[in-house]
Amino acid sequence: MLINYFLIALSGLFFSTFLMFILERIALKKNLLVFKGIPHIGGIASVSSFVIITLVSFLSFGKLPPAVIGVVIASLVMLIFGVIDDWKELSVPNKFFVQIICVSLVVMFGIKTQIVYIGTIFNIILTFIWILGITNAMNHLDVMDGLAGGTAVIVSLSFFLISLLNSDQASTILSLACLGSALGFWLHNLPPARAYLGNAGSHTLGFILALIAIMISYAPLERKVALFSPILILGFPIFDSAFLILMRVVKGRSIFKKSNDHLALRFLKLHRSKKKSLLVMLSLALSFSLCGVLVSRISNNIGILVILMAILLSIFITKKMSRVMVDE
Repeated sequence: MLINYFLIALSGLFFSTFLMFILERIALKKNLLVFKGIPHIGGIASVSSFVIITLVSFLSFGKLPPAVIGVVIASLVMLIFGVIDDWKELSVPNKFFVQIICVSLVVMFGIKTQIVYIGTIFNIILTFIWILGITNAMNHLDVMDGLAGGTAVIVSLSFFLISLLNSDQASTILSLACLGSALGFWLHNLPPARAYLGNAGSHTLGFILALIAIMISYAPLERKVALFSPILILGFPIFDSAFLILMRVVKGRSIFKKSNDHLALRFLKLHRSKKKSLLVMLSLALSFSLCGVLVSRISNNIGILVILMAILLSIFITKKMSRVMVDE
């Protein structure tokens, strides 16, 4: 079984790399989705690879669950409108409308949070908030070479570990398909980047990761602290968006208006090196994700201590990086 899982990730890597190679040359030759000399085709390659590897993997195991069909259909819808957004930027309301449609699709296929304490209606509401939040958090993260792709690789690997430990085959396959496909893109996106995700990729990868997060069963009911596991695993993009929103609110700006006060750009200003800044930020992403995996396996009391440590780390980074001035 482990060999089969390894082949899923490897297939995702190879197919994503192959698509990157082909699409990069087509984009440059035809001048399609090319901005400042860099093709924005990473999203098409990685998401297409994810969809194909997912379908082939589940069919090879003999079944294609309705929830997986929902993931595939909604991801393709998100990707298509993302490409349109890259071609001719959509307005914020239109972007949210498309995202809401995609979330509605997966809810129709039975994908939603399963928190027993809050009931069906509040689980559906929480599902919308969670998926929309993570989808846009990944998009905010995509402002530095290698950052969004690297974070997707780390998060996918973390979800794979939890799924494997819980013998959750469906989530294991989805995590590995995402891991391999994101890795194929990431190798082309390391500084200096040869290709970018584009809005199509950053939004859709965030959407897929948000779906995998709520499809996993993290722990028995008695270990309530495990509910925080997906929040910690995706803690870095969540923290990055929270930091960005806070900085804009403090300065009296609209949270939807583009600006240069992203956390990544502050790290770049501090370290003056893309590679060093990327290493520091991916280390933070890995730290959050490791905390999430740990919380899924330990007792409530120790889990609370891990969560408090993550909160203290976030406060420390916020204080330190808010002092770094960037060009407005």
